[in-house]
Amino acid sequence: MGQPRKIAASPDVNHKGKTMGLRLKFNLALLFVFTLGFAVSGYLSYNLLHKNARDEVLRNAGVMMEAALSMRQYTVSQVRDKLVQKEDEFLPQTVPAFAATEMMNQLRKKYPDYAYKEAALNPTNPRDRALGWEADVVNQFRKETRAEISGTRVTPEGVSLYLARPFQIKDPACLSCHTTAEIAPASMVKLYGTNNGFGWKLNEVIGAQVVSVPMSLPIQNANRAFYTFMASLSGVFVVLFVILNLMLSVLIVRPITQMSDAADRISTGDMEIPEFAESGRDEVALLARSFNRMRRSLEKAISLIDQK
Repeated sequence: MGQPRKIAASPDVNHKGKTMGLRLKFNLALLFVFTLGFAVSGYLSYNLLHKNARDEVLRNAGVMMEAALSMRQYTVSQVRDKLVQKEDEFLPQTVPAFAATEMMNQLRKKYPDYAYKEAALNPTNPRDRALGWEADVVNQFRKETRAEISGTRVTPEGVSLYLARPFQIKDPACLSCHTTAEIAPASMVKLYGTNNGFGWKLNEVIGAQVVSVPMSLPIQNANRAFYTFMASLSGVFVVLFVILNLMLSVLIVRPITQMSDAADRISTGDMEIPEFAESGRDEVALLARSFNRMRRSLEKAISLIDQK
């Protein structure tokens, strides 16, 4: 029995053109998926975090509003009747709006960016006069029946969120002091004048309770959380990219490259290379068994040819 014959190599056996390899295709697909996921995750997380920041600020504004309303109620139920006024003296402390504003002014000493105002188009106390955007809010309440209005505005300190609720004359007793100067308490007219806080009508929206809360800190926290999340997502991708490439190289690319080189050598008649390990039940192991079986069949065929 002679030695297995050498098969002459054909010039077309090796096809190593400039084609896109399996690793490159895999990495391009992985990069595309990551870029798409990164963009979608960034868009959703950014909007969600900023929405949560706005909701948090809105809750804080609501708490301030309720605190002011509680102070108004406390003044009406427990303070106003206890204050003794002289005949020619008007005590503004008996007015619920004055008490609520003073309490919030005390709060502003520690938190100057927070503000509360009972803004009116024709207030009794000139400090409560609605100015600029406050007047726009009051006029919007006068045109539309709405429970509250919220929005944002730019201030010298940054973006601020405001929450406003209409102030409507529902108690006819209020008109005794705010219909005309002639029937109003003389002490009040003496303190505030004849042109402030008169001409009000029943069920008329005369102003709005406005709370302003800064958004700079919640927005900073939202941005910090966003950047941390995106950085973590990028780090996870880098780790996955390295691990998947290592697995691709060890489990797929390297075995297929070895089989490809072995096929090239066998096609030239080199039968001295060892067989591939056939352990495992995955696709690469099945390919190795098929390759070994093909090689043995080829060796037998060449041996039969040599015997003849």
